Amino acid sequence: MSTSRGPGRRPGSPDTRAAILDSARGLFAERGLKGTTIRAVASEAGVDPALVHHYFGAKDDLFLAALEIKVDPRQVMAPVIAAGVEAAGENLMRVVLRVWDDPEIRLSLLAIVRGVFDREGQRMVRDGFLGIVLGPVGRGLGLDRADERMVFVASQVFGLIMLRYVLEVEPLASMPADLVISTYAPTLQGYFTDDLPS
Repeated sequence: MSTSRGPGRRPGSPDTRAAILDSARGLFAERGLKGTTIRAVASEAGVDPALVHHYFGAKDDLFLAALEIKVDPRQVMAPVIAAGVEAAGENLMRVVLRVWDDPEIRLSLLAIVRGVFDREGQRMVRDGFLGIVLGPVGRGLGLDRADERMVFVASQVFGLIMLRYVLEVEPLASMPADLVISTYAPTLQGYFTDDLPS
């Protein structure tokens, strides 16, 4: 009896997970997080959408897997949300520096952040940074005009990441973490709690 398969979607195999990730990276880079569907990724990879869910869960989980970072930002940012808005600026800075000062995590993050200089990688950086990392913090804290506020927060945090970790500009690159936190936290706190211009 023949065991060959006819045309159609391939079943799960050791290569299936890699094919799904390759398809996801291409579509996320081209269409962004919002514009990419599980169905589209499955179609591109030649598998059933249920198989994508089986390997990766929801779309946000697939996106994080495609980024190949060694930390789940949703878990890392959960304490910032839980602690409330009154100390959000300081708490966010502590989390950012704790993650980025870890050499093993930093290597995976640097590869993503450097993608901002590549047109195809810009969507991944933008959607990952705002959509998965910072956006949920603003919503979780119940901020008014949360999307606006978190863009301002992102401008400070991303600027810090670029200067301290990517370009390694002194004295910021070697500045003690506590000094960085005390310098940036008040500005971030203003974005969280001050009135925004109308």
